[in-house]
Amino acid sequence: MKIAILDDYQDCVRQLDCFAMLADHEVKVFTNGARGVGQLAIRLADFDALVLIRERTALSRLLLEKLSKLKLIAQTGKVSGHIDLAAAAARNIVITEGIGDATAPAELTWALIMAATRKLPQYVSNLKDGLWQIASTSPTRNTLGTVLKGRTLGIFGYGRIGRMVAAYGKAFGMHVLVWGRDASRAAAVQDGYQAAASKEEFFSMADVISLHLRLNDATRGIVTAEDLGQMKPSALFVNTSRAELVATDTLQTALQQGRPGFAALDVYESEPLAPTSPLLKMENVLASPHLGYVEKDSYEIYFRSAFQNILDYANGTPKNVLQISS
Repeated sequence: MKIAILDDYQDCVRQLDCFAMLADHEVKVFTNGARGVGQLAIRLADFDALVLIRERTALSRLLLEKLSKLKLIAQTGKVSGHIDLAAAAARNIVITEGIGDATAPAELTWALIMAATRKLPQYVSNLKDGLWQIASTSPTRNTLGTVLKGRTLGIFGYGRIGRMVAAYGKAFGMHVLVWGRDASRAAAVQDGYQAAASKEEFFSMADVISLHLRLNDATRGIVTAEDLGQMKPSALFVNTSRAELVATDTLQTALQQGRPGFAALDVYESEPLAPTSPLLKMENVLASPHLGYVEKDSYEIYFRSAFQNILDYANGTPKNVLQISS
């Protein structure tokens, strides 16, 4: 089969141990993204199979209708709204899903929380400029970092990642407060944590809030301007899940208004994030380039599963096929 691996920004997939699984196939790795349906259609016209790195490329109906040779889409992880499923079904394109692991995004979330609360990026950057123990050259921003012990960690969404981050918080001596669906809150209570009595209580009480929700019609924009406005001026808002969970254009305004006082972000509505983004110019924002799953062990898990799905399909025994209807 002729296979394209899309959007490998760091050109690291070919260095993975599992890459050898595709030795008997013709593989092209694209290390840069293509903009627009026209460019993508030209780039992908000759391929039988595409390997998608999560949601980095959207496959719209217009694009899929132009890819006459495409037979298989091997998704790393789960499909999450970036593929027009009806269009794929109409063209008899098979979509396979893979597996993942919660460890890397949970650990990154905790790294961002610790770095943001202790102001590590600011201190490290200023040290390179010869400034000792200076968090900011602005007197109002040149404040001390804080420890996590004794503070309240708000977990919005108590799934696999949320559970792990809650456990980290407990290990650091934090009080864990959970909000989400009834089942999530019940599970959190069963695990010994507190469920917030209301969404308002959750946002107003937490010193750190971390989002761990899947993006769907019910959760899109679930965090509103009103929610953010209820947060403490000293609070940290963390999002390593999906940018679209927050109502459009609300977070930047909320940060400028001082509630919450700080944010640590790994996800953005448009990726890669433009270097001109206002978020990158805000001293109270710690921004990382969507690194949640970008880690060697996780890549081995994601791509081994996707490559095995390709081999099974090529051998006439497809597995892990996403069931869709036209």
